Amino acid sequence: MKFNPRLYPENWSDLAASVKKEAKWCCQKCGLKCISPGEDTSKLTRSERMKRTLQTHHWDRNPSNNSAENLIALCSGCHLLYHQGGKSNVSPGQLSLW
Repeated sequence: MKFNPRLYPENWSDLAASVKKEAKWCCQKCGLKCISPGEDTSKLTRSERMKRTLQTHHWDRNPSNNSAENLIALCSGCHLLYHQGGKSNVSPGQLSLW
């Protein structure tokens, strides 16, 4: 399945933020403390900001299934590893660590 932004609901930003807030802005796989809203990131390198960016992942890889049990907060590294090898709905380059 290729990435299709039309599969995401209009309130996706709110849903994703809720999942991240519930996870206390930490990766639910590796435990990395990620950047929370309003946090000063001016002293972080671009690479560190990318590493500490929290993303919301769909367990079943279906972006139209936004039930609470299907969503998890992952740091960009863990999210990238999960999607590595073509096992997901993302297109090449959509997830990356710069």
